[in-house]
Amino acid sequence: MKPMRDDLMVQQQINMDRWKHMVSVMCLNLTYRKQVKRTLPKLFARYPDAKKFLRGHTKKQEQMLQELGLVTTRVARLRRMSKEYLSWDGVDAGDLHGIGKYGSDSYEIFFKNRIPRGVKDKELKKYIRRLKYSCKP
Repeated sequence: MKPMRDDLMVQQQINMDRWKHMVSVMCLNLTYRKQVKRTLPKLFARYPDAKKFLRGHTKKQEQMLQELGLVTTRVARLRRMSKEYLSWDGVDAGDLHGIGKYGSDSYEIFFKNRIPRGVKDKELKKYIRRLKYSCKP
């Protein structure tokens, strides 16, 4: 995966891969997006899918995610979500461990092309405004 652009949201740069989307929104939790944009390309180069992530060594994953902080908890949550992802039906992102309102709203927008009610995240709100503006005649 090539370096992420600063002018686009992380979700816009992961090429419609649902697992990477979920990992991304979990990594964005309590973290600056610039840190996440530096970290994810390396993480996804080593672990391109949930199965490979689960086969990976926890200590190596913690090293790779060190810059994001809360590494022990973050990796444990990512591993649990990845395990659940393998049997997930793809309907409600909130069914996956560690995916809260932001992750669920993001999934609705980027994968279901729906704008959920009550979006609170300022970056998602900005993205929705741009979408609405670009759709006007």
